[in-house]
Amino acid sequence: MAKETKNKVEEIDAVLIGAGIMSATLSVFLKQLNPALHMEVLERLDEVAAESSDAWNNAGTGHSALCELNYTPQLPDGSVDIKKAISIAEQFEISKEFWAYLVETGLIKDPTAFIRNIPHMSFVFGEDNVAYLKKRYEAMKVHHLFRGMQYTEDHELLKKWIPLVMEGRNPHEKVAATRMDIGTDVNFGALTRTLFRHLVVQPNFKLRRAHEVRDIERTQDGRWRISVKNLTTDKKREILAKFVFIGAGGGSLPLLEKSNIPEGKGFGGFPVSGQWLKCTNPAVIANHHAKVYGKAAVGSPPMSVPHLDTRVIDGKQALLFGPYAGFSTKFLKNGSWLDLPASIKVNNIRPMLAAGLDNIPLTKYLINQVRQSPDDRIAALKEYVPLAKKEDWELAIAGQRVQVIKKDEKHGGILEFGTEVVTSADGSISALLGASPGASTSVAIMLNLLKKCFPEEMRSADWITQLKKIIPSYGQSLAENEALALETRTKTAKALQLKQNDPVLI
Repeated sequence: MAKETKNKVEEIDAVLIGAGIMSATLSVFLKQLNPALHMEVLERLDEVAAESSDAWNNAGTGHSALCELNYTPQLPDGSVDIKKAISIAEQFEISKEFWAYLVETGLIKDPTAFIRNIPHMSFVFGEDNVAYLKKRYEAMKVHHLFRGMQYTEDHELLKKWIPLVMEGRNPHEKVAATRMDIGTDVNFGALTRTLFRHLVVQPNFKLRRAHEVRDIERTQDGRWRISVKNLTTDKKREILAKFVFIGAGGGSLPLLEKSNIPEGKGFGGFPVSGQWLKCTNPAVIANHHAKVYGKAAVGSPPMSVPHLDTRVIDGKQALLFGPYAGFSTKFLKNGSWLDLPASIKVNNIRPMLAAGLDNIPLTKYLINQVRQSPDDRIAALKEYVPLAKKEDWELAIAGQRVQVIKKDEKHGGILEFGTEVVTSADGSISALLGASPGASTSVAIMLNLLKKCFPEEMRSADWITQLKKIIPSYGQSLAENEALALETRTKTAKALQLKQNDPVLI
């Protein structure tokens, strides 16, 4: 229960910072597992899901490793490693289980408002890339999570699958593609808003927008004192919380540093801004219905993987190409130019310098991206849409990503492309750092966080029983149990109104 002390410091069970998909997911879990918990979500902006969770700020693919080539690296011996792809595909199935439960229990009324089927395709050109994609296909098709994947080098079939990509292309060019019809487009902004609409009417739950966390410090009794400013009224407030989750996207690192926990020492952030080319011609948009992922150029980072991306935003089909990267010292799209310099501390300067020296190609890549002219961007687009016209596309600003820099004994510091959960030894505070495939694997990430932060409760019969209602496969491996994966996909497809006639399910 919440109460106020003599010093007007409000005591709360759990405070979650940032009103994006991560906090929304964790809030729903906690409310389902312990409805009596008194919780607050604090958001510095005046709306939820306005940063990385917003539809225009992220890739929205429903990252499930069906088409993202950076999850299936080619090894020195020429073979293709699909272990990471299997892990991500399994985690996305867990996300679908969670969403299906929310539909079945009435928390989500209309799943088509946030998730729809869009074929996921990988497309490559050139002899070496075609050979790589064929090896990837051979490795993946035998695993049940990818069974039903189609492969072709046939120009005529590709014209049917992706006419926009094939029109005007040299008929003798060596190309290849894979296709998975069970791919999805996920609007995480719409999903986040739906979850918060449910949460705000629950007892003992508060969502406070335009509230900025200014400081976090541990008290002598092990709780966390959080200093908050209402940006609308300028009124300041202090909260005492037993548990804190920092899910503020690019803003998580500065708040983690304020907590001063030993586990957070040595972490740094490398911000990368994003841009899209957004199609403005309805005829062109209507001529493409797939998420087509290519192969990043040699020496460029995973974030640069080009894709021609069909999206459904606010009920309307959209078409994006990118991403084009840039450098900004902001950690959030609505952040400060001082975010990066302010994040540099004595304990992380060495890892950040070491990571910088080890990633000179990334620096060169970003410099080249910043220097790109409109004609340069259209030239990159024409590799995927040969007949693209400049007047049909406009530049749109995407969200900020802050890649994780962490200590490393061998190199001093390394730059990681992914997500990192940093948790105190006692589990009372946890922060989520990093980027893709974050949102798509948010459910699995939050389940792991719950195990670290609420270990006793997660072992209790009550919580395990409820978790198995929410995630029927809980405690089992969808990657290893083919029959269970088949059953799970069939059930979630029905609840989420997704395709059930996929070859995987036959």
